[in-house]
Amino acid sequence: MSTVDLTAESFEQTVRDNPIVLVDFWAVWCAPCHMFDPVYATAAARHDDIVFGKVDTDAQQQLAMDLGVRSIPTLLAFRDGRQVRSVSDVMPPRVLDKFITDIRAIDMAHFGREPIDDIPELDM
Repeated sequence: MSTVDLTAESFEQTVRDNPIVLVDFWAVWCAPCHMFDPVYATAAARHDDIVFGKVDTDAQQQLAMDLGVRSIPTLLAFRDGRQVRSVSDVMPPRVLDKFITDIRAIDMAHFGREPIDDIPELDM
């Protein structure tokens, strides 16, 4: 599956209607964003059960602000309509793969109640 451009109008329904949604916040002028883009696109092609969204922070400033995005690139992960993780940095392919594995492994029945120490960290 390819990446999907998300806007303030399409964001909420996309997150609500899909089990797993990853959202890359980026901008045209952001060099690290351009470095991450091929890694993200390759992952999107390999994981057709996940929606890989992209939000242009210049065009969707209010959406980025509403979601607390303060730097780019930022990747937000949503499971069952809830934000479960975020990372603000360029991720190499193996780190993005681990990020995806970790998102799939979250027990949503207990999400938000486990101690912070139980949330796995990414090895950059």
